Amino acid sequence: MIRGTQMNARFSDKSVLVAGGTGGLGHAVSLAFLEEGAKVAVTYREQKGFDVLKNAARANTSSLQGHKLDVTDEAAVKQLVERIFTEQQRLDVVVNTVGGYVGGVKLWELEPKAFDQMLALNLRSGYLIARAVVPAMLKQRGGAIVNIASKAAVDHAAGAAAYAAAKAAAVAMIDSLAADLKGTGVRANSILPSIIDTEVNRKAMPNVDFAQWPKPEDIARVVLFLCSDDAKLIHGAAIPVYGDT
Repeated sequence: MIRGTQMNARFSDKSVLVAGGTGGLGHAVSLAFLEEGAKVAVTYREQKGFDVLKNAARANTSSLQGHKLDVTDEAAVKQLVERIFTEQQRLDVVVNTVGGYVGGVKLWELEPKAFDQMLALNLRSGYLIARAVVPAMLKQRGGAIVNIASKAAVDHAAGAAAYAAAKAAAVAMIDSLAADLKGTGVRANSILPSIIDTEVNRKAMPNVDFAQWPKPEDIARVVLFLCSDDAKLIHGAAIPVYGDT
């Protein structure tokens, strides 16, 4: 758990949306924003994950809202963003940590259903979220968007064609979005982690040395920096967060 410093509450009273906010990385990002004073809304698919997040939030629970929905559902995403704006009157930060991985399969052996799933989770989610939030951010003349991509976007390993393609497309999409947003006060950036040290990844690769994998809490600090005023000059970047891997 990240130990926040309310004395350095960079996001005091800021409105933040963390898509996938109960996942391995999303959990850490959500807590980090809460501990720096933000009002955080998260999306999730399983109630258990949100319950764990609420318990970890402790004194900051009152600043946390959870919304069970599928972020690849256009209508659901639009409705959620409209609800946040109605309640908070603004949305200062959006972080998309939603993603999924299918690997270890050669491209010609990969089922079309799995390919489509990779595009939906790793590309369509970011598109729908940006499409929903950008118009409102433009009206308020400010905001920060961070999309979590992957090292796979630039390092295309065997057996991961669909995942790599989706993540590479996501980076290109955010880069183009950033160009669209120049001069508006709204910033968009990507983060490219290597394999993150999460419980899911450890179980998936039990025989791998995960000691050097980047920790969710460390990546969360990078996310918060990119969303803060300290990073006001960073726009259209794809930041590698590889650790020692």
